[in-house]
Amino acid sequence: MSKYISNLINQGEHQQLDFKHSISDSKKIARTLAAFANTNGGKLLIGVRDNGSIAGVHGDEEFYMVQAAADMYCKPYLCFETKGWNLLGKTILEISIAKLNNDLLVAAPNKEGVFRVYIRVNDQNFIVNNIYLKAWNRKKYGKGVLIRYDKPEKLLFEYLQEHNEITFSKFVRIADLSKYKAEKVLINLIVLNLIEIVFTENQVLYKLVL
Repeated sequence: MSKYISNLINQGEHQQLDFKHSISDSKKIARTLAAFANTNGGKLLIGVRDNGSIAGVHGDEEFYMVQAAADMYCKPYLCFETKGWNLLGKTILEISIAKLNNDLLVAAPNKEGVFRVYIRVNDQNFIVNNIYLKAWNRKKYGKGVLIRYDKPEKLLFEYLQEHNEITFSKFVRIADLSKYKAEKVLINLIVLNLIEIVFTENQVLYKLVL
C-alpha cells in the first residue's frame, strides 16, 4: 500500500494532485476542492510538503478542516472520500474529489470572502471570468448559436492564425467593438468550440481550438 502513495507523491503536483503540509484555513482549502470538482476531479495529499517530502498529520484536526471546507465553504457542498496512509512512520491523509457532472459549478470564497467559481489549470487554481461562466451556461442549457461570419470574427481568426493568442482588451481594440459586443462574439465562438479560454497566472487568453 505504501507503494501506491509513494508513486502518487513522486508524480509531483499537477492538475489532479495537490500537496498540503498542513491546513490552517478551511476557506483556502475550499478553493482547491472546488477547482478539482469543476475541472477533472483530483486528490489532495495532506501531510506532504510542496517538494514531496513527508511532514505527516497529527490527530483528526486536518480531516475536520477539510470537512468544514467541503460542507461550509463550497457551494453547493461537496462530497469527498478520505484515506489515511502510513509512510516512513508518518500519516498522510488522501482526500479524493470527483469531477462534478456538467450541470453544476462549485463556488468557494476568495480572499475577500466573496464566493467565486474556481477551476484547476496545471497545479494552480484560477477564478473564472464572466465569459467562461456565460459560455458554460449556454452549453448547459443547450441554446443554439446563430453566428454571422462578419468583420469582428474575421479579424479575430486572422489575428489568432498569426499570433496564436489574444487578450480580451486586445480583441476589443482591433475589432473596434464595445466590451459587450466583443464578449458576445467570444462566447458564441467558445460555445461552438472554435475558441478556447486559457487561464494563466498573469492574464486570460483566447486561442483557436486545434
